[in-house]
Amino acid sequence: MEIREMTAARIGREIKRKNLGVRETAEAFLEEIRQQEPRIHAFLSVDRKKTLERVRQVEQGIRDGRYTGPLAGVPVAIKDNICMKDWNTTCASRILENFVPTGDAFVIQKLEEAGMVVLGKTNMDEFAMGSTTETSAFGPSSNPWNTDHVTGGSSGGSCAAVAAGESPLALGSDTGGSIRQPAGYCGVVGIKPTYGLVSRRGLVAYASSLDQIGPVGNSVEDCALLLSAIAGKDLLDATSLDVKLPDFAAASEKSFGGMKIGVPKEYLAEGTDPQVKQALADAISLMSQNGAQVEFFSLGLTDYVIPAYYIIACAEASSNLERFDGIKYGYRSENGEGLHEMYKYTRAEGFGDEVKRRILLGTFVLSAGYYDAYYLKALKVKRLIKEEFDRVFARYDCILAPVAPDTAPLKGSSLSDPLKMYLGDIYTVAVNLAGLPAVSLPCGRDDKGLPIGMQIIGNRFSEEKILRAAGSYERLRGTFGRAWHAGR
Repeated sequence: MEIREMTAARIGREIKRKNLGVRETAEAFLEEIRQQEPRIHAFLSVDRKKTLERVRQVEQGIRDGRYTGPLAGVPVAIKDNICMKDWNTTCASRILENFVPTGDAFVIQKLEEAGMVVLGKTNMDEFAMGSTTETSAFGPSSNPWNTDHVTGGSSGGSCAAVAAGESPLALGSDTGGSIRQPAGYCGVVGIKPTYGLVSRRGLVAYASSLDQIGPVGNSVEDCALLLSAIAGKDLLDATSLDVKLPDFAAASEKSFGGMKIGVPKEYLAEGTDPQVKQALADAISLMSQNGAQVEFFSLGLTDYVIPAYYIIACAEASSNLERFDGIKYGYRSENGEGLHEMYKYTRAEGFGDEVKRRILLGTFVLSAGYYDAYYLKALKVKRLIKEEFDRVFARYDCILAPVAPDTAPLKGSSLSDPLKMYLGDIYTVAVNLAGLPAVSLPCGRDDKGLPIGMQIIGNRFSEEKILRAAGSYERLRGTFGRAWHAGR
C-alpha cells in the first residue's frame, strides 16, 4: 500500500513496528508535494532542509525512547497563520510576506513533544478572512477532487493538502467554520474544538473570541489523535482552560447506539442544495437504523447568526489588525511623506480587498454612535445564541447538520458577490459564537463528484460525544475514497 493511502494512525503504527522509516515517510510526502503543488497550490512554503533536520531529531528521539506516542514520526502541515520559529508566517498577506517569528506557537511545541515532522506552511484566505482561499495574496488553492473548484476556506490549503495526499495531517484555524467548511468541500475530516481547549498562543488573531486551532485528517481517528496531541492548558494563554482530557481516539471507536441526536429544521430549509439535503437524509437513515435516536427540532435565532457573527468578527479584526503598520515587522511602503502617510500607504498596499472590507466594517460598528446600535447588540445576540444551544443540549447529545448549503463552487464565482460568500457560513458560525465543538466529515458526493460534508455539533467540552458519533457513522458509511482516485 502507498504511504499516502494510509491513515496517520496506521503510519504511526508502522513506524513504531519499524516497517516504515521516519525519513522514508517524510520523503514520500515531500515527493507528493513536489508533484502535486503545480496543480493544487496547497502550500505557501516547504523547506526540505528543515524537514529533514527535524526527521533526524525524531529518529534519534524514537531510538532514545523520548517519542513513544501514536503520532511519533508522522508528518503534518501547518496553516500559515500559526507561528513557527524560523519559518515564514505570512497569513497569506503581502503585509507579512517576509515575517519570520522568533518563537513557536503552543501547538507547535505540542507537536514537537509528540515527535511529529512539519512538512510546510499551507495556503489560506488572507488573515483567515474568506471562505474559498481565493483571497490569498499568493493565489488560490485548487480542490483536489476537481481543480476548477475552490477548496473552501479559510483553511483551504490545509484541507487540500490532506485531500491531495500531500500530508496525512494538518492544522487549521476555525473562526466561523474555517476548518469544517473546507473539510466538507475537500472530503476530509476536520474538528473545531471547544473554545479554550487548544491554546491560541502563537495564532495570528482574526477574531480573538472566536478563533480556535483544530486538526484536519483523513479519518476521525486521525483527527482525534492530533487533537489529543495539541490540547491542554497553556499557562501563557488566559483563554486556555485547564480541563481533564479524555482519550479522544478511544471515544471515536465507540458506537453511537443510544445517543439522542437532533437535526435543526431550519438547516434544511430553502436555499440548501437538494443533493446536500439528500446526503444528510441518507446519513440520518443510516444512523437511525443502527441505534441512534434522531429527531428534528426547531433551533431559534438562526436568522440573527450571520449578522451577529460578522459584526463581532469584523470589530475584533479591526482591533487586531491595527498592529500591522509597517513599523516593527512586515511590509513597509516606500511611498508617502511622514509617519501617517507611511501608515496609510503600507496598509493600502499590504492588505487585500477582503481584509480592507472587514476592517472598514469593524471600524464602523465600533465607532461613536454605532457601538451600542451594532456591536453591543451583537454581543447580546451572541449570549442568546449560547442560551438557545444550552436549551437544545438539555434534550440532545449532539446536533447533526450540513456543513454548507452547497458543494464547492467554481473558482471566481464567490468573490464577485461577498454577501453570498458570507451567507455560505450560515451553518457553521453559530458554533463559534457559542464556543462549541464540532466535527465535519464527508457523507456523500454530488452529481459532479464533489464531496458533501456534514457536521456533528456538541455542547462545550463534549468532544467525546461528537467523536463517538462521527467515528461510528464513519465505520457504517465505509471508505469514502481519496481525491486522487476520482479527481481531475
